[in-house]
Amino acid sequence: MYRFLLSRQWVIVTLVVLALIPTMIELGFWQLHRHEHRVALNKVISDSLSADPVSVESLTAPGATIDEDKDLYRSVTAKGRFDTGHEVVVRRRTNADDKVGYHVLTPFVLDDGRVLLVNRGWIPADGAQTEFPDIPAPARGEITVTGRLMPDQTTAESGIKDLKGLPDRQVMLINSEQQAELLGREVLGGYIELTSPKPQGGSPELIPEPDHGSIGPHMAYAVQWWLFAAGVPVGWVILVRRERRDREAAAAEAENEGEKEAAPAAV
Repeated sequence: MYRFLLSRQWVIVTLVVLALIPTMIELGFWQLHRHEHRVALNKVISDSLSADPVSVESLTAPGATIDEDKDLYRSVTAKGRFDTGHEVVVRRRTNADDKVGYHVLTPFVLDDGRVLLVNRGWIPADGAQTEFPDIPAPARGEITVTGRLMPDQTTAESGIKDLKGLPDRQVMLINSEQQAELLGREVLGGYIELTSPKPQGGSPELIPEPDHGSIGPHMAYAVQWWLFAAGVPVGWVILVRRERRDREAAAAEAENEGEKEAAPAAV
């Protein structure tokens, strides 16, 4: 009755079904893990943004890696002076309106001579991108800055290629090790997104707080994959039964045709 399952066509169909089921189950768990990661990340961001500012030196040091599971977006403070002579811009960055421009990265020299990298915000790319843009100056003299602590950017994490041969004082990534080599000074690991003091005239545009309210569609996608995994064997059974009915109907029809042809001979 089910000998047709041993045919080449049905063996291939069955193998595909057997391969699809664990694949879809695994894809469901992958989406579930993404959901769990997003929920955990939202909690880290929420806790960091609501916490009181602490000294940046208490969370990072030269060559240190920012603990993203605990200190990502943590509000930190530092006291020192901006060094605009070694300021660089980060190419191909967008603002809240998706306009392309630069992020302004300014070294902030602490009282002990070490350097904290400060992302002062976004400016538009109005002129030729081979030239260093005009950037509003930061506050002069010794000041206290506050910002959100961020990890170093890398190609592996961001997907942005760290291009060589860029125009002078332009970079693709914010990376403390690279800037330490350029400055010839000790640079604290990571950097901060400036939140205070606010720039006069609103430029550079301060980087807005990260979204930490939405969890995305990953849980819905996980459920969909698991439903697909459950539906595949059901679909296979339906196809098998339909094939059996079709074959039985064809056999019955052939038998009837044979009886009709044999009837005149018997007369």
